[in-house]
Amino acid sequence: MTDFTGKVAVIAGGASGIGLAVARKLVGMGGSVVLADFNSDALARAADEFGEAALTWRTDTSELEQVEALADAAFGWKDRIDLLLNNAGVGGVRGKMWEVDPDAARAHFDINFWGVWNGCRVFAPRMIAQDHRSAIYNTGSENSFFCAVPQTAAYIAAKHAVLGMTESLREDLPDHVHAGLIVPGWVFTPLGEERFMKFGMDVNDYADIIVPQLLANERFVVSHYSNVRRIKERIDPLLTAYDTYAPRDEGDDAYDVRCVLNALLPNKG
Repeated sequence: MTDFTGKVAVIAGGASGIGLAVARKLVGMGGSVVLADFNSDALARAADEFGEAALTWRTDTSELEQVEALADAAFGWKDRIDLLLNNAGVGGVRGKMWEVDPDAARAHFDINFWGVWNGCRVFAPRMIAQDHRSAIYNTGSENSFFCAVPQTAAYIAAKHAVLGMTESLREDLPDHVHAGLIVPGWVFTPLGEERFMKFGMDVNDYADIIVPQLLANERFVVSHYSNVRRIKERIDPLLTAYDTYAPRDEGDDAYDVRCVLNALLPNKG
């Protein structure tokens, strides 16, 4: 897909990194973007770059009231939202888990998890009320599926939580509102130190890969195939454990929560 004409995307964390690169692609396809970010200077630069194709809004996504103000501004601007990217995030506090300051870990979750939750909570009802198809995408990470970076327990836990929340959200939404997870691998963004991040994929190349998936409403938006090896390093032992200690037996469905719920609540939802 190469056309986003007349459509509007809201991108949290949109003034730098992946958010900004995606915004450039969507504007190049004829769309408009609402860029939310905490960095006022970066927002000002983005406003100069995009001109009338963008609305910029300073937002701390960890604050529910600020996300509500963002939604009011976004819907007031073009009276529609076709794509929401809950993309704002920060790098994790580093250290062995038991050495990390719990307050720092909670503050990290306020942005990387609750910021995404706030975006979904505020925008989903308004997008449901629209009479056209739209999509909500939350930015997870390769760290949603495995531990890519050692000693970043808060970051990894938050990204695992975003995966779970997004999968649950999918089931709450009507058919005309899609939900999916963006799964970045190693991309050169300001998320970490440049001396390390510079070895990642160019952010514009990354946007070229993921934007077609966003517009195709893929459930998982992926890029780095090397992630598959790491995912298997977790999944294979898990499946082996089940094969060894909990093999398939006749009647197992009696303990399958989904099967039981489907039988008890055939018309749920």
